[in-house]
Amino acid sequence: MTDDPEGRTTTRAVRPYVITGGRAAAAGAPLSWETLVTATGTAAPDTLQPEYRMILTHCQGLLSVAEVAAHLGQPPSVVQVLLADLLDWGLILSRPPVPRAERADVTTLRKVLHGLESRL
Repeated sequence: MTDDPEGRTTTRAVRPYVITGGRAAAAGAPLSWETLVTATGTAAPDTLQPEYRMILTHCQGLLSVAEVAAHLGQPPSVVQVLLADLLDWGLILSRPPVPRAERADVTTLRKVLHGLESRL
């Protein structure tokens, strides 16, 4: 927020529906918050809007959808729409989240615990 000379408070925020072109959801299945994305390194078109460019800048390594949303300061639902567009255009790659382990191997965990205890 900034103050103009006349004492009014203004903001430079752009409404999320403007950023997504009025779309509330991606065309396909939405990316989960834990999905990892990374830029492909393909040159982006000059006409790409600033939010897409910011995503590509931040996604030089693997980032989750939630992390991208935090970097952009936008709700995850908005970022999911933008990321779906970038996926369709071939500018990013996605990796599904790592599934939770079905069951922890208790024997291995006990061996690790005993090994740590013996060092203390």
